[in-house]
Amino acid sequence: MKILLVGEFSRLHNSLKEGLLALGHEVVLVNNGDGFKNFPADISIRSKFFKSKLGNIPRQIWYRFFKYDLALLEHGVRFWWVSKRLKNFDVVQLINESPIQTVSKLELFLLKRIFKQNEKVFLLCCGIDYVTVNHMILQKDRYSVMNAYFEGIPEAKKQYDYFFDFVDKPHQKIHKFLYQNIRGVIASDLDYVRPLLGNEKYLGVIANPINTDEISVIENKIADKINIFLGINTGNSFKKGVHFFETAIAIIQEKYPNKVSIKITKNIPYSEYQKHFEKAHIVLDQVYCFDQGYNALEAMAKGKVVFTGAEIEFLNQYHLQENEVAINALPDVNDLVEKLSFLIENPNEIERISANAIQFIQKEHHYITQAEKYVAIWKTN
Repeated sequence: MKILLVGEFSRLHNSLKEGLLALGHEVVLVNNGDGFKNFPADISIRSKFFKSKLGNIPRQIWYRFFKYDLALLEHGVRFWWVSKRLKNFDVVQLINESPIQTVSKLELFLLKRIFKQNEKVFLLCCGIDYVTVNHMILQKDRYSVMNAYFEGIPEAKKQYDYFFDFVDKPHQKIHKFLYQNIRGVIASDLDYVRPLLGNEKYLGVIANPINTDEISVIENKIADKINIFLGINTGNSFKKGVHFFETAIAIIQEKYPNKVSIKITKNIPYSEYQKHFEKAHIVLDQVYCFDQGYNALEAMAKGKVVFTGAEIEFLNQYHLQENEVAINALPDVNDLVEKLSFLIENPNEIERISANAIQFIQKEHHYITQAEKYVAIWKTN
């Protein structure tokens, strides 16, 4: 098949593309690199001018007065330039409801062109969109990434401003158009399943594909101290519940000064982040999730013991026991301290979970196996 993948989020479409290519399909990936992560694309719509030194000056002035980013407009313009080439694909898949990441009117115009030029278009529920934000606003689940917002933490509110862009009238038009015209929507992990239950366009969940062939497994042997790593992106720290981790590891540091080495970083370049990450035995990911996101999955593939989403829904889905492949991180400092303490006092458990995590990723998230699942859904819908 000839397949077009539009947009990127945490390398999902790049990994899927690699699986599809291994199966013999022809794949074109168009995206803006997913921001600072700069993931690869066959056709890049990454903002170049407005993120250059020269272009950033009018960009900052414009944002100060009009409150929207000209770099987003550039994404749309660059997509428009290449859009005539994006036609007659057997399958098109959009990474989410705003795969181009431009201003709403232009996003809708460009999406309409994609639908006009291609017959089969599918949507991923992956990240924040109209469906997920509405679901979180209703507070139907035990917790969500919006917990800090509902708790009224003043420092957190700014991190949620863009959430509400997905429920305003301009984006509602995009959402309505998509759900009237897509062949179906696929959830990329269990956190996106509940918002889609009962939706007639919902086709099921396909776990994130991970290219385990390109990930080097690191033997998680403990020679001296247990290394615990927390890498913080201050732009989304409250959404991940980082404040719970910070409090918990401060207690752990005082409780086990001679048994642990704790490393906390903030907003560092990826190359530097990797150096600290590689040395870790335990990686602290996030607390407000039921399943694992991409960072957690890649850490598990490398053999790290990850504190992340591993709720009962996840255990039931994959027929696992508690603490078998990952540690379920709850928004509860005492619970985090208890679970960290157990691992520190029982280091053999770190090695056990590490080995299980590697096997789990290879079994349930292998990029070629997951690509086959996408192809099966695309062919039958």
